[in-house]
Amino acid sequence: MKPQLQQEFSKIYHKEATRTFFSPGRVNLIGEHIDYNGGLVMPCAITFGTYMLVSPNNDNVFRFKSLNFDETAEIPLQESYIKHGTDWYNYPIGVIAYFLQQDKKLQGLDILYYGDIPIGSGLSSSASIEVVTAFALNELFNIGFTKLELVKLSKWVENVFIGLNSGIMDQFSVAFGEKDKALMLNCDTLEYQAVDSNLGDNVLAIINTNKPRKLAESKYNERVQECQSALKALQQELDISYLCDIDTKKFDQYKHLITNPTVLKRATHVIAENDRVKLAAKALSDNNLEEFGRLMYASHDSLRDLYEVSGIELDTVVEYARTNPSVAGARMTGAGFGGCAIALVKANDFDNFSKGVIDYYTEKIGYAPSVYKSMIGDGVKEINFL
Repeated sequence: MKPQLQQEFSKIYHKEATRTFFSPGRVNLIGEHIDYNGGLVMPCAITFGTYMLVSPNNDNVFRFKSLNFDETAEIPLQESYIKHGTDWYNYPIGVIAYFLQQDKKLQGLDILYYGDIPIGSGLSSSASIEVVTAFALNELFNIGFTKLELVKLSKWVENVFIGLNSGIMDQFSVAFGEKDKALMLNCDTLEYQAVDSNLGDNVLAIINTNKPRKLAESKYNERVQECQSALKALQQELDISYLCDIDTKKFDQYKHLITNPTVLKRATHVIAENDRVKLAAKALSDNNLEEFGRLMYASHDSLRDLYEVSGIELDTVVEYARTNPSVAGARMTGAGFGGCAIALVKANDFDNFSKGVIDYYTEKIGYAPSVYKSMIGDGVKEINFL
């Protein structure tokens, strides 16, 4: 892979790349639909990601090429930038726009990107490209932003420049990820704990349902509103800012305040899921993968039955996982309505698992899923090809 990328860069730009950077994708191990409820999530970086090869030029232009997309761009260094349609290079342009807004001095670059994250799978290819670009510019031009500042500026690109109203978990996990560690992150305060996550003789299987997926914004916004309704009902007697400010025990005492049965189901998921993240962190640090797997299944069941964001595709993957003795646990990951599921699978049985889930899913759904093997990897970094 690495020498190949160098050759591609030379072929395109007729010179060597001077520096190479890498930013991973991410999966959320547990803690779903928690970020906007002031609670805990537990993402980790994966071993797929985005490579960025660069070389300075004297033409005062930014040249963007990707081995994943046909569209290319050559954009002069200027004071301000606007979004160009829906092209992939809006993400790096947004990062450059932010640096220039902050009066940071940049110069022209020839850039080649290559990502091995499946596009549109919900594994954060956009956060990966934002963070690798921000990290690279910060290093190349000695800007001096901290890693947390790079995370926040990448979120600004997603929210303001691109116009997608998403949380900070994706950018945070691809920047701060550590090999063999999950990040227990408080989405409200951004305090986090790196949790030892030695998977032993297991690997992470990432199963992309391949369901044509446009995030069901209306459903997503509906869930956010339902959580707000639950919070408002509880605030009649409790001094809380978020649903996740209380645990299940406290919730059981006050849930009678929520009179709408659908809203009650949503709140029950959120508060129990937040508690599950804490239990999952303990299970992982105790190297108790059996308990961690049980919590994964419980999380999926709650997302399916109480939060209602799963669907036949994701449920079919988890249904198969439960029948396979090599699987410790499985769940949908991400916002739902399609996208990916993850499973903790014995490494030496991964190929059998992969074949089994593809056959089972194809028979039931009518088309095949894609299955990938990953470990828990590092966050954004510079890499040396030598």
